[in-house]
Amino acid sequence: MTIDEATKKLIDALKQTCGHFGLGNDGNEYKIIIQVFLYKYFNDKFGYEAKKTPIFGERLSQAERWDQEYDTFTDDEVLDLFDFLPAGTPRLRPEHTIAHLYNAQGQADFSALFDSTMIQIADINADIFSMATVGGTKLTIFESITQYIPDHSQRDEFAISLMRYIADPDTNFEPIFAQKYDFFSTMFEYLIKDYNKDGGGKYAEYYTPRSIALIMARLLVGQEQDLRNIRCYDPSAGSGTLLMALAHTVGEDRCTIYSQDISQKSSKMLRLNLILNNLVGSIQNIMQGDTLLNPGHKNDDGSLKQFDFIVSNPPFKLDFPDTRDTIAADSIRFWAGVPNAPKTIDPDKPKMEIYTCFIQHMINSLTEGKGRGAIVVPTGFITAKSGIKKKILEKVVDEQIIYGCVSMPSNVFATTGTNVSVLFFDKSRRHDKVILIDASKLGETRKEGNTQRCFLSDEEIERIVGTFIAAEPVDDFCVTPTYQEVKDKGYSLSAGQYFDIKIEYVDITPEEFTARMEDYKQQLAAIFAEGKELESEIMKNLEKLEM
Repeated sequence: MTIDEATKKLIDALKQTCGHFGLGNDGNEYKIIIQVFLYKYFNDKFGYEAKKTPIFGERLSQAERWDQEYDTFTDDEVLDLFDFLPAGTPRLRPEHTIAHLYNAQGQADFSALFDSTMIQIADINADIFSMATVGGTKLTIFESITQYIPDHSQRDEFAISLMRYIADPDTNFEPIFAQKYDFFSTMFEYLIKDYNKDGGGKYAEYYTPRSIALIMARLLVGQEQDLRNIRCYDPSAGSGTLLMALAHTVGEDRCTIYSQDISQKSSKMLRLNLILNNLVGSIQNIMQGDTLLNPGHKNDDGSLKQFDFIVSNPPFKLDFPDTRDTIAADSIRFWAGVPNAPKTIDPDKPKMEIYTCFIQHMINSLTEGKGRGAIVVPTGFITAKSGIKKKILEKVVDEQIIYGCVSMPSNVFATTGTNVSVLFFDKSRRHDKVILIDASKLGETRKEGNTQRCFLSDEEIERIVGTFIAAEPVDDFCVTPTYQEVKDKGYSLSAGQYFDIKIEYVDITPEEFTARMEDYKQQLAAIFAEGKELESEIMKNLEKLEM
C-alpha cells in the first residue's frame, strides 16, 4: 500500500468512526477529523526531525522505536532537543507521542487524558501554530476532541477508536517529508472534500478549481525568476487554494503568506494547508474576521498593508445590511461606492454585489509601483454600463491599472452557473495595451455528481498562459487593444467585442456570375408560382366554408 493510499484509508476510517458515534455530517465532524489528522502528522514530523538533530539524532534513529527511546529522556534533554529542532517543527514531550498515549488506553477516563494531551501540545506550540481573529483572540491548533460526544459514557470508546487508526504502522508520514509538496496538496483536497463545497453555508467556503488557481498564479508571476521576500495576500482566502498555487509558483522559500476570511472553518483549513505545504512561518499572518468591515493587516499608522501579489475569489453576492453603512463610510478605500442594501432580505437569493468591494480593497492593497493582483468576477462585470461597476472599470482603464482579462468557460465552478472572468491588475502601470482572452469555448464538460462541470486540459491551460504571456493577438481567441481603444468601446473588457467580423470573398468569372443569377431567378419564380397556387387553394377552401 502506498503512503497516498494509506493516508486516504486513514481519513476514511476517521470519518467512519465519527459516523459510528453519531457525528457523521455533524457541524463538528471536520474539527475532529482535521485535529486528529494533524496530531498524527505532528507526531511523525517531530520524530522525523528529532532523528536528524545533532547529539540526540543518532540515539533516536538507532533505537528500535524512536518514541520508546524518547520516553527515557530527562526534562533537560527534552528541552535541549527542542532547541535543535528546525523552525516550524512541532514540539512534543515524551508523554505526548502517539505510542505513549496508545499504551495508556487501559487506564480509567482515557478520553480526559486524550483531550488534555491535545491541549498541552497546543499550548507548547502556541507561538508557532496559533492564528488570530481581528479582535486579537488566539485560536490554538488543538482543543478538546471528545467534548463533541454528548454521552460521557461513550467518550473513552470514541477516543480509543481514534487512537487505533492513527497508531496503525501502515500510515507513517516520515518517508515522504523530504518529497515535494504536491503530494500534500492531493492529501489536503481529499481530506477536506466533504467540508469545503462550492457555495456551502452563508459565507460559502468557495473552492477555486485547481486549473483557475494555476492560471491566475502563473499569469501574475509571469516569467520573472529573481523573486525574493514576496508578500502574497488573499482577502477572501477560503481554504487557501489560490494562495497555495501562488506560493508554489513564486517558491515557498521566497514568499510570505497573508490572509483573511470571515469563516473560522475556512481559516482553520487554511492553517492546515500551510502546515502541509511547509509554510508554517505564515500561520501567524492568518486573520479570521470580516475583511471589508475590519481589515486585519494594517501598518502601524493604521493604513492598509501593501502586498506584492494579491489573489481573490470572493463571494459574488452576499447581503450585509447591518454593516453596509459602516463600510461605505470608508470612502477612501471604497472610492467607487458600496452596494445599497435591499429592502427585503432573502437568504437564498442575496442581492448585494459584494465582489465590487473586494476589487476596490484589492487595488488599495497593492504595493504602489509594482503590486499585481488577480480576482475572479462574474463575466457580466466586464461590460458594465453603469453604477459602481462602471466606476471601477473607468478607474482601472483610465489609470492603466488593468492589464488583462481572461473569460473562462461556463460551469468551471461546481455549483454555480455564473460565467466568470479573471481580471489582472498591475500598479506598475508599465503596460500600453490590455490583453483580453476569450477562453469560453475551451474545456470538456463532464458530469460530476448531479452537476455538469467544465474541465480545462493541461494543453488548454498552457494555451491560455502562453497566449497571455506572448501578448499577441490570436484570431477569435485573444486581442490586445490599447487603453484608448478600450475607452472607445465603452470600457468593455470582453474580447469578443474586439474580434473582427470576417467576410470571405470568392472570385468567379462573369459567366459564372450570370449563370448563378439565372439559377436564383428560376428558383424564385418557382417559389412565387407555388405561393400563388397555395393562395388560390386557400381561397377556394374559404368559399366552401361560406356555403
